[in-house]
Amino acid sequence: MVRQPVTVNGVTRWKDLDVDAAPAAESKEAKAVVLRQEIGDVLRSIRQAEGRTLRDVSHGARVSLGYLSEVERGQKEASSELLASICAALDVPLSAMLGQVAERVAVAEGLHVPDTVPTEFQREFGHGVVPDGIPEEFTHEEFARTCG
Repeated sequence: MVRQPVTVNGVTRWKDLDVDAAPAAESKEAKAVVLRQEIGDVLRSIRQAEGRTLRDVSHGARVSLGYLSEVERGQKEASSELLASICAALDVPLSAMLGQVAERVAVAEGLHVPDTVPTEFQREFGHGVVPDGIPEEFTHEEFARTCG
């Protein structure tokens, strides 16, 4: 098993690659992620975590209850405008909802964030230790001078 770094939206994750066996087309299809299903699952989990009903959210988002139900079940593709409206009705930022979707898709694709900095990165980029905090005497102006 070989691990390969993959960067998506500025976040590096590790993907496990099986170099000994060629992946079968069927296994790729079985693992294919349907984005509308992931979006629907996340929307439903947010709504249920808030204790809200479909009727309540559909009214707030100005979308029919049936259509919202179909979006949550992954049967309808929601436009970006509709997703923004649903998120507003749920009082959740669109970016937060999409972040949860991205995490679910990454897991489904076999990507994960490592718990530690891999040794090859430590050797290449330094020791990998990030300080717990920025000293109070390190002002914004000093940071701006340091970063150029």
